Amino acid sequence: MSGGAEPTHRGSALEVLLAFTKMGVTSFGGPIAHLGYFRNEFVVRRRWLDEHTYGELVALAQFLPGPASSQVGFSLGILRAGLPGAVAAWVAFTLPSALLLLSFAALAGSLGGSMAVTIMHGLKLVSVSIVAQAVWSMARALCPDLQRVLIACVTGAAILLLSTPLTQTAAIVLGGIAGVLLVPTQAMPASQLPQLITRKAGTIALALFAALFIGLLVLRSYRPDGLVAMFEAFYRSGALVFGGGHVVLPLLHGSFVTNGWVSNDAFLAGYGAAQAVPGPLFTFAAYLGAVASPSPQPVMGAAIGIAGIFLPGLLMMSGALPFWGAMRSHPSARRAMAGANAAVVGLLAAALCTPVWTGAVFDVADAVLAVGGFVLLVFFRLPPLIVVVLTVVASVWRT
Repeated sequence: MSGGAEPTHRGSALEVLLAFTKMGVTSFGGPIAHLGYFRNEFVVRRRWLDEHTYGELVALAQFLPGPASSQVGFSLGILRAGLPGAVAAWVAFTLPSALLLLSFAALAGSLGGSMAVTIMHGLKLVSVSIVAQAVWSMARALCPDLQRVLIACVTGAAILLLSTPLTQTAAIVLGGIAGVLLVPTQAMPASQLPQLITRKAGTIALALFAALFIGLLVLRSYRPDGLVAMFEAFYRSGALVFGGGHVVLPLLHGSFVTNGWVSNDAFLAGYGAAQAVPGPLFTFAAYLGAVASPSPQPVMGAAIGIAGIFLPGLLMMSGALPFWGAMRSHPSARRAMAGANAAVVGLLAAALCTPVWTGAVFDVADAVLAVGGFVLLVFFRLPPLIVVVLTVVASVWRT
């Protein structure tokens, strides 16, 4: 397979760092909005690459598990300045929101009184609106036919009846198998993406991804608590997030709340706060690592969370880049991905029912605020940051 011509690295890691720092502090609105910001900045304004190449990077990121916007940013860094550029892009895009959420974790732990409780409850109601919006948009995009609607419904029912981390993992795998059997194949044009990474390097990245996934599971079976177990929970969640960053919520909830490392209230409040910061949604892991009980201190926990949740997606992106042309042309691979994506719609819908709705909505007023936030997001298209502020203010006002 020909992977295309080698790109010319015309920039420096410092240039990439500065460009993505701007993205990291201004990119509000979630992964779809981030991809729009990237296009305007790097395709239209800076002209680092053309529309076709950018479209290929986005398609690959959507095909793989992991945080799509971070994976695209990582690839843009490679395209511009090689591996140092990739690292610079990821650090600059991730660090601002990670620091903000680490600060929120410290602040939330020191807050007390009725006002703090009310604000935290408002953030939990925001999480209801945000997750409902994600289910709505993902269902429309990823379940366009009866076969995928059926996969999503069966997955959601299975998760509600037996909600464990193993059930969630099995549901995604079985969704992929059902996709191979049930989902029709659609033709795709040939890929013209330049070969940004050699096949040897890509193979090493894929082998490392698999070795960590299996090795951490084995280690956790011997040490079910502590830092290794926490890192494994983040890594496994990052490795299984198909279809959108919001899918990380049920995966992380299944590990951290079920294990008693984080309370359900603290989990949902942190997820609501994550909607108010720029950058990738996966930096919710910084908050979660900082407040989780296995961590001896917040900064270490946040670092473990960020490293664990981002690493699998970046390894998968690095491993898939040299082989993308063959992957996208294989009908079974496309059907499996379509089925897995439909399964994550069901997974997220089940999470919306419980714990998101049941953990935040306790009366009619709560329901009105949660549904109102959903309406503002979906039909009025307000930015999530504005909805966070309005919901928290309304929660405070009604007390």
